[in-house]
Amino acid sequence: MADQDQDAGARLGDAATIARLADRIWALDANRLLRFAIEDLFPGRIALVSSFGADSAALLHMAAQIDRALPVLFIDTGVLFPETLRYRDALVERLGLTDVRSIGPDPEALRSEDPETFLWSSDPDHCCHIRKVAPLERALEGFEAWISGRKRFQAATRAALPLFEVDEGRVKINPLADWSSTRLSDYLDLHGLPRHELVAQGYPSIGCVPCTSKVRPGEDSRAGRWRGKAKTECGLHVRPPAETVGRTG
Repeated sequence: MADQDQDAGARLGDAATIARLADRIWALDANRLLRFAIEDLFPGRIALVSSFGADSAALLHMAAQIDRALPVLFIDTGVLFPETLRYRDALVERLGLTDVRSIGPDPEALRSEDPETFLWSSDPDHCCHIRKVAPLERALEGFEAWISGRKRFQAATRAALPLFEVDEGRVKINPLADWSSTRLSDYLDLHGLPRHELVAQGYPSIGCVPCTSKVRPGEDSRAGRWRGKAKTECGLHVRPPAETVGRTG
């Protein structure tokens, strides 16, 4: 069975194959789904992408219970809150993660396209591309799958988020897609995991300093991202549309 699953995972360009896998294991809880992906489907060929943001500790904790050496890709845009960098360091130490890779924008791209670090104001999509999307594309080379911490409750644009997607020739897995904010909070409490210090200050979703603001009561958790602009995602999850495979939960 394991050999068959690995072979199926290797054919990641075949959406139908991934759909069959997704339909077969869609009811697994997040821990078992994560273990199945890391140990059976894509052993040595999968990475977890984490912002070390407001909701990151739960998924990182689950992954650490399975394999502390799992590659964790952290995009340091150069304009993150210092609290985020402190939170990253605290979680890495707390969870014993041994392969956290901080990746960032190409220095030459910054010099030529954003020399004054003000591109976010005039062209936030391009700013996200050079500071987030392009660095992640480079960092994912050699991996066949990656794990995302996105959840449906975070915004209306994520309400139909599936467990599995095929994106740019790789499988993207969203093991916490169907988790609620209450379930997430309960998990953090159960395991005594620290919160990002900005959450208590009104930032339930935390990105780069210039494009993150506090969220008002009644708004969805991502309302403070790119406030006032026709933009809801940084681009990591909206490159030509990812193909949904299997059930959504």
